[in-house]
Amino acid sequence: MHPILRNVLAVLAGIVLGSVINMAIIMIGPMVIPPPEGVDMSDPEKFSENLKLLEPVHFIAPWLAHALGTLVGAFVAAKLAASHRMKFALGIGALFLTGGIMMVAMHGGPVWFAVADLVGAYLPMAYLGGKLAGAKGSQPK
Repeated sequence: MHPILRNVLAVLAGIVLGSVINMAIIMIGPMVIPPPEGVDMSDPEKFSENLKLLEPVHFIAPWLAHALGTLVGAFVAAKLAASHRMKFALGIGALFLTGGIMMVAMHGGPVWFAVADLVGAYLPMAYLGGKLAGAKGSQPK
């Protein structure tokens, strides 16, 4: 397979699998740690208002979703890439970080969570995913 095509497919696979992990954890989270009585996090019109009613324990699942989704996406992209493995892993992290920044900008939430999420769940996990996949910089395998 041509290296450019392989790299494009690696990035697409990382985005898709990372997003699937993210959404699976987001969907399962409220089943494990239910939101407070009367709070419906699936209502997009009240989402920002409902964030203010959550306790710190309710932010565990979203943080894990962002961190593990990024970790898996970066790992997959780095593992499948023909070259520049760490760059692709960090690119997945940067893409997911952009989504996280957009969510914070649109919906707000507690400052402590925004900082923990944006600083700890994306680029560090992308780097770890790249390392776990054997990326050593930009040398091809």
